[in-house]
Amino acid sequence: MGDPARFRSLAGVRSFSGLVPSLDASGLMGRHGGPTKRGDACLREAIFIAADHARRIDPTLAARYHRLMVSSGKHHNSALCHVASSLLTRIVACWREGKPYALRDVDGRSVSLAEAKRIVAERYTVPSELRRARLTTGQRRWTGRRSQESQSAPSAGPSAGHATAAARG
Repeated sequence: MGDPARFRSLAGVRSFSGLVPSLDASGLMGRHGGPTKRGDACLREAIFIAADHARRIDPTLAARYHRLMVSSGKHHNSALCHVASSLLTRIVACWREGKPYALRDVDGRSVSLAEAKRIVAERYTVPSELRRARLTTGQRRWTGRRSQESQSAPSAGPSAGHATAAARG
């Protein structure tokens, strides 16, 4: 990432990482999509993995992950992308100020590592059945770019059974 002071704002750092939502806009319509994935792929992967660990330790990040999974109905990876973006912002802010990263409760009170883990375990554990539902992605019923064949469209020609019967008769 280099020198964090080279970015004008923390939003610039998030943009550099590619963890900002893409925007598809034209005329009066606008829609936010998945991450842009522009920027450094290694940084994005490292911060994504770090976010998965941080959500289990940092109460504020755990609260955000819990809210996204439970209340907003986000998929695990989507919730982690949000947490990764927040984590990157905090890391760069600490780096710029020359201060160590501090674990805090959601009310802003500084907490120890053991207390932070206890808070996360008590308040922000996602129920296992909800986690299973959010981790699995169902099979798509629509066609994608890889397979342009519709699963329910009729075939172009007669079935193999009809073709052989007609050829014999």
